[in-house]
Amino acid sequence: MAVSPLPELSLEKKQQSLEAHLRSLGRLLVAYSGGIDSAYLAYVAHQVLGDNMLAILADSASLARAQMRDALAFGEEQSIPVQVVQTSEMDSPDYRRNDAMRCFHCKDELFAVMERVATEHGYSKVAYGVNLDDQGDFRPGQRAAKQHGVVAPLLDAAMTKSDIRELARQAGLRVWDKPASACLSSRIEYGRPVTTEALEQVEKGEDALRGLGFRQVRVRHHGQIARIEIAKDEIARAMTPEMAREFTRVFKALGFTYVTLDLEGFRSGSMNSLLPLEVLQKQ
Repeated sequence: MAVSPLPELSLEKKQQSLEAHLRSLGRLLVAYSGGIDSAYLAYVAHQVLGDNMLAILADSASLARAQMRDALAFGEEQSIPVQVVQTSEMDSPDYRRNDAMRCFHCKDELFAVMERVATEHGYSKVAYGVNLDDQGDFRPGQRAAKQHGVVAPLLDAAMTKSDIRELARQAGLRVWDKPASACLSSRIEYGRPVTTEALEQVEKGEDALRGLGFRQVRVRHHGQIARIEIAKDEIARAMTPEMAREFTRVFKALGFTYVTLDLEGFRSGSMNSLLPLEVLQKQ
């Protein structure tokens, strides 16, 4: 006899589950980047826990300055307490080597710093904004979270990315449709060392693309080659002779020899497609 699938929880039920879970955690630190997932988690945690929560924003060379400014601005808009901490992943040769486990080393450093803050200031748990959709991609940072005992309230509430965006929209949060924005190091091809110079090239390139009016962009760093990803609904505007000349001017000035436009458009985690299957299976 076939077993009927469990009914899909409504958004209201998921929200109630999230709030109940957060309420049970006591004093809570939230890993906060300003992206939609961590922003919504920090917002709800503050609504539920008030002064018993603190959002931790990790500052390092891999965090774009525009992203940092926006994260701080959102925290101020919503009266969410935010503390900026310095992380030192760039000091680690394991991180700079930029193999498939780079994200693990980054999150390992972040959660170690957050654990020290929690111990010093009496917080009982550390949380981060992983959601249900994140389970389908290669994300070794989740292994670091498990090793550090970091809780995942959005995942435990069975929230998808679209759930989070819709609930944020209903709450009137301006970040509800904010484009995804991983750390700058994720733009550098695996095996190419992460350097401050490469991170600056990526950051300035993406700032320039947004200055040209493109909303969802990635600059993938392949050494001498800059591979530009632009959202599919914006790519037609990028494929003109005038824009090609502008891209060439911008990226050659940043030190790239070749400038390419990826015709598949933006897709999150496109660098992971280069990883061998045996690596992806080890997450």
